[in-house]
Amino acid sequence: MGSPTGTGGSIAIVDKTAVQQTVRELWEAEILPSLSDFVAIPALSPHFDGDWAANGHLDAAVEHLRGWITARDIPGARVEVVTLPDRTPVLLVDVPAAGADKGTVLLYGHLDKQPPVGGWGEGLGPWQPVLRDGKLYGRGSADDGYAGYAATAAIEAVRAAGGSHSRCVVLLETGEESGSPDLPAYLEHLADQLGQVSLVVCLDSGGNDYKRLWLTTSLRGLASVDLTVRVLDAGQHSGLASGIVPSSFRVIRRLLDRIEDAETGEILIKEMHVDIPDDRAAEAAQSVAAAPGTVRTLFPLHGDTRPVDPDEVELVLNNGWRPTLSVIGANGFPEPVDAGNVLRPFTTMTLSFRLPPTADATAALEAVRDALTSDVPYGATVELSRTEAAAGWNAPQLAPWLRASLDALSDEIFGNPWQTVSLGGSIPFMGLLARLYPEAQFVITGALGADSNAHVPDEWLHVKQAERVTEAVAHILDAHARS
Repeated sequence: MGSPTGTGGSIAIVDKTAVQQTVRELWEAEILPSLSDFVAIPALSPHFDGDWAANGHLDAAVEHLRGWITARDIPGARVEVVTLPDRTPVLLVDVPAAGADKGTVLLYGHLDKQPPVGGWGEGLGPWQPVLRDGKLYGRGSADDGYAGYAATAAIEAVRAAGGSHSRCVVLLETGEESGSPDLPAYLEHLADQLGQVSLVVCLDSGGNDYKRLWLTTSLRGLASVDLTVRVLDAGQHSGLASGIVPSSFRVIRRLLDRIEDAETGEILIKEMHVDIPDDRAAEAAQSVAAAPGTVRTLFPLHGDTRPVDPDEVELVLNNGWRPTLSVIGANGFPEPVDAGNVLRPFTTMTLSFRLPPTADATAALEAVRDALTSDVPYGATVELSRTEAAAGWNAPQLAPWLRASLDALSDEIFGNPWQTVSLGGSIPFMGLLARLYPEAQFVITGALGADSNAHVPDEWLHVKQAERVTEAVAHILDAHARS
């Protein structure tokens, strides 16, 4: 959790003024222009662009960052594009240690993007970078195009300030928004090159405000499936068929009632529930106390819509440690203006479950499969397709050196104690790394806020927060080398 149990103090050894000056100059003169050009690249994740290899946008994004990082001319750095057959590319930046080497520091980000989505604000667009009121708008600005720049700038800042860092490897993948399906193969391929990873820094996260550093201590897993119910071989006039043929939509409603309580939203699949650890529950209470009222106002609720619970701590636990269901897509429905009096032959819904960090995602998905395919009402045909399951992640306890560093940099860079967040989203890479490097420390942080609009229209990056996070990473690199 945050700093109350830490030792506090000031940042030592590395020149904090030099770090700050280097970071700010890099962001203003070098990073923002290049990041703006990155926004203009429609580098859709492969899940959303089946022809990604032919279209070349992912390759263009990788080449854009490769060129920028290479031009930084960091002494001894090796910048390479790694490509395995039939897999999305990875950009790898290998920087030798400056000073003591305490094992590999792996700095992670991704270059693939979510779809553009309609409804962007006036003067804004997904591939149109706009800097306005300290915010850089455009798809991939905050999620997660800035990460490679920030990681590289942090390394440069440590060196410019006379500090130390262990060997650093910046790894930028291009499939995170698709669940990182290619990453296990790359980690196996790069295992000898990566060596023993002792610190992981991930810049694909954020927190509840822009006043402090937020450390993500857990990530929910996920399970998803496309559920199709078929009742007819072809649509029929609703006046003739209704009352005789069951509605595919009503069958789906009944099936969904098996897995979710429609009144409360509680998930009824026992395999999706875990006991919430005491330390994570305490962190939830502390984060709410640090920024009271924030959770209730994170999202632009329409009209008189209220959050699902009046207790903010319960909202945090719901989002971080309890399973939820979102219906994120549908098929088989015409647009309302085109809807005739037809009893439709089928209904398809995409079910997206968020799972507690320590839940068994594979077992949860199998339980969902059983619930949806057993004893189907009216003997309707049920088809399940596009299934996916990914484990969550729960952070190890912080090492004393890391906690002390977080306490110090929070006071001097942010002016507020750092806090934790149990992130409701998923970063599949983290669970994989935790299994591969069980002794590693993890710093999952970033400049994202709930209002940064990741995945939806008007995505934007809080530039000053990104600068502060970059400074923080620089000091963490130095503290790690001196640990």
